[in-house]
Amino acid sequence: MNAPAATPLSASRSPALRGRVRVPGDKSISHRALIISAMTVGETRIDGLLEGEDVINTAKAMRALGAQVERTGAGSWRVHGVGVGGFAEPSAPLDFGNSGTGCRLVIGAVAGCPIVAGFDGDASLRSRPMQRVLDPLLRIGARVLEIAEHGRLPLRLQGALDPLPIEYRPPAASAQLKSAVLLAGLAAPGETTVVENEATRDHTEKLLAHFGAELTVTPEGQHGRRITLKGRPELKPQPVVVPADPSSAAFPMVAALVVPGSELILEAVMTNPLRTGLFKTLIEMGADIETLSVRNDGEEVAELRVRASSLRGVEVPPERAPAMIDEYLILAVAASFATGTTRMRGLKELRVKESDRLEATAAMLRANGVEVEIIDDDLIVHGTGRVKGGGVVATHMDHRIAMSALVMGLASDTPVGVDDTAFIATSFPGFVEMMQGLGAEIG
Repeated sequence: MNAPAATPLSASRSPALRGRVRVPGDKSISHRALIISAMTVGETRIDGLLEGEDVINTAKAMRALGAQVERTGAGSWRVHGVGVGGFAEPSAPLDFGNSGTGCRLVIGAVAGCPIVAGFDGDASLRSRPMQRVLDPLLRIGARVLEIAEHGRLPLRLQGALDPLPIEYRPPAASAQLKSAVLLAGLAAPGETTVVENEATRDHTEKLLAHFGAELTVTPEGQHGRRITLKGRPELKPQPVVVPADPSSAAFPMVAALVVPGSELILEAVMTNPLRTGLFKTLIEMGADIETLSVRNDGEEVAELRVRASSLRGVEVPPERAPAMIDEYLILAVAASFATGTTRMRGLKELRVKESDRLEATAAMLRANGVEVEIIDDDLIVHGTGRVKGGGVVATHMDHRIAMSALVMGLASDTPVGVDDTAFIATSFPGFVEMMQGLGAEIG
């Protein structure tokens, strides 16, 4: 569980950013494609897989659970699955490094199998809560054999010997909670149902249907959905093409908006409406984001042109949070360069990410001269159209804080330092080199 050596960097005011780029494959889909293909009978080919550390750790976990997982080329992988409920008992704890998504989803997948498995990760992952994902899995029939204080890793889990179908209403809008229950429910007879008050990203549902599971999704209330899964399907291998990650595209997108004179084209960005809350918000702020073309590769993808823009403060409603939960950090950077106040409402879920992202985001802004407040679970940024900079940002082992701070420095009056950028590789390998290739002053 050793952490990589710290890699401090700083970002300085840059000339106009120019170019055409495709950011890495979507992290959410990459995790799920590996896990669900490992539960099929036969061989699945995955193209465009994100080869960041988080996803590689999920691939290693699938291998440890008995699936055959092989890299055949850049972004191209083959997975020979073991069938629903067919995971083998691993010989050592599964190490997920920094990845909460990979860990929580695999906990769900293992919970439906009659095996014992250990789960662990780095210091950041060990600090994150796991109890709430375990609560519904205990109802399905899993048992916790060992767990650290306050429901945290390391964990030893006994999967259900006779999994039971349940109906579950998550206490918070969380695609990870929903997905863990659905993956465990694959092994249960009858119907497993998850009722969401706020709809979250639906990649698990789409991929399960893609691999042949019987699944129905109906509206629930004003913003929610009811997802019902018929258990014990025989999942059949299907090819998967992973689109470019909108959460990763957010960083060069905001950089292009705030660095004067910039113009970028972002290729093959997934535009699933449950993931594009940031794009909608930026356009409300006055961002020049143009859709050049759209196609469907199982998920809708688009080519986007982004030009430097004068941004204005807006209010971001709480119901938008599930569609942009990973993008509030970089939105806060955009809000810092906007004129006027931006209020982001209902960000409770940010407190249980790689770090307490709500407090860490506020600290990042304050260190660089931006006026910011936290009131309850709202983040309020008072933008003045410019950022002083000059601060050193503590990343708390959080890849998105590191990238957000570097983007901030590209348009600040004085450079912005980052105490450690090593963890960027968990989600966006090559980020610094890509940004430098567009003209960013990072070093």
